[in-house]
Amino acid sequence: MDDNHLADLLDLDGDTLPAYWTTATTWVAEHAPDAHRVLDIGAGTGVGTLALARALPNASLLALDTDEAMLARLREKAAAAGTADRVTTLRADLDDPFPRLDPVDVTWASMSLHHMADPERVLRDLRTVTSAGGLVAVAEFADPVRFLPDDLGVGRPGLETRLAAARLESHRHQLPHLGGDYAAMLTAAGFDLAGERVFDIAERPARPDLAARYARGWLGRQREHFGDRLTPEDHQTLAVLLGDGPGSLERRDDLFLSARRTVLLARRAEPA
Repeated sequence: MDDNHLADLLDLDGDTLPAYWTTATTWVAEHAPDAHRVLDIGAGTGVGTLALARALPNASLLALDTDEAMLARLREKAAAAGTADRVTTLRADLDDPFPRLDPVDVTWASMSLHHMADPERVLRDLRTVTSAGGLVAVAEFADPVRFLPDDLGVGRPGLETRLAAARLESHRHQLPHLGGDYAAMLTAAGFDLAGERVFDIAERPARPDLAARYARGWLGRQREHFGDRLTPEDHQTLAVLLGDGPGSLERRDDLFLSARRTVLLARRAEPA
């Protein structure tokens, strides 16, 4: 699946789960209402960047990502939202030396640290550009998004559970920091923990058409990356869901968005 498909999935997450993004970023903003400079590391297409722009209307925001195409999409969205004057982008890979930045008051790292080779080193570097008392918010998956009931009426029940297990086993080697102890990493990097919220998302989608598009992209990506770990029966079930017949995702009336995400807050610790 190419980068455009991944960018579409990131946008669809924002479009189908707006309450989560608004609530999470508003909570962050409440802990730093006077923030002037905000950094989004691993910004992708800017769902978090633009949510923070709404929550902190007096702040300027820097969105950092490795993918220039995603940053271009972010800039287009910022222009459409009327925030282009406050949002800038920077292409950078944080597995390389941390870029030289002016001090930042808030950093948002949403589902990005687990992609990095050494997230604790990144957090240590981040501390050096965090203003005194500055805030870091780390959002990570507790459970990935799910869309379907356990019994689909086709194939063996539990398809998404098996897909999640295949994903976890594959990522155990590719993304060893997925599910890591980010509270301990933040503390070791020189931050004091300031709060934690677990967001349990379980809702009927307000836009079933968008949810079906998200499910199609997500399940297609799972099949492409982890299909070698599935049984022929599960492949047949996915073929039905991802096809255009009567059992396709777009024709189901039981799509249900479910996910669990944790947001940690931490402030730069100062010497006693």
